[in-house]
Amino acid sequence: MLRSIADLEAVGPAASAAASSDGAAPRPPLKWAGGKRWQLRHLEPLWRPNAHRRLVEPFCGGLAVALGLKPVRALLNDVNPHLINFYRHLKEGLKPTEAFRNLKRPYYEARDEFNELLSTDHGNTRRAAELFYYLNRTGYNGLCRFNRQGVFNVPFGRYKTINYFTARDFRPYIDTFRDWTFTNTDFDDVPLDPDDFIYADPPYDVEFTHYSKGGFSWDDQVRAANWLAKHPGPVVLSNQATPAIKKLYGSLGYSLTLLEAPRRISCTGDRTPAAEVLATRNLPDGA
Repeated sequence: MLRSIADLEAVGPAASAAASSDGAAPRPPLKWAGGKRWQLRHLEPLWRPNAHRRLVEPFCGGLAVALGLKPVRALLNDVNPHLINFYRHLKEGLKPTEAFRNLKRPYYEARDEFNELLSTDHGNTRRAAELFYYLNRTGYNGLCRFNRQGVFNVPFGRYKTINYFTARDFRPYIDTFRDWTFTNTDFDDVPLDPDDFIYADPPYDVEFTHYSKGGFSWDDQVRAANWLAKHPGPVVLSNQATPAIKKLYGSLGYSLTLLEAPRRISCTGDRTPAAEVLATRNLPDGA
């Protein structure tokens, strides 16, 4: 079933301030290509009647959705181990210490140090978290990209000034993350409870798939859609609205809603909104 944006928003009042309606939750700590903050006004009416549930994100990325919806309990997973390492250190009280300030150094030297840590079986995970944050704030467009050998290869963003440290206080994340669990595994190994509310935002059905070592293929898209279709609780699945994706999700009984997504990154400079789809299952009638 294909629905319009108007149908979705009719569920409840628009929630454009969902990410900061009471100022309780901090903003996402990282720059993140493809972040879903813009989706919050569509997601919040779906989440509101389910807020007693645990929120599960098999592809948590930059945390825009979790921090916007502000669940009490959450299980947040990502296949990118460096991302999860950073979040775990935030939860444990990562501070912008003097060593952190000393990260103001040539970008490619920091990238080399980060990759050297990745090649060490028992590297300094805290230092890796600090470097990951530095590279995120100074790399090109907030991209997180690895080659087939697992080497981080994002180029410098060519910023005139680097404000990655200015006024940054990580302390609010300690309280926010208190009852949130971060895991690093393949999505279908995420331990689910039957009544979990799942928001899944897998890598887009596009040519670029090397968000992590190994990539994300069409077979993975099919595997994810089928895995989520078996969950008895509420499911919201987001992806680029390619013909193949719409056909796949429709064949599995998802209700489809088309949205216009802002295009913030483009190699051609094209900022025309891109079509995305929200595919839902096991939501109340009208939701």
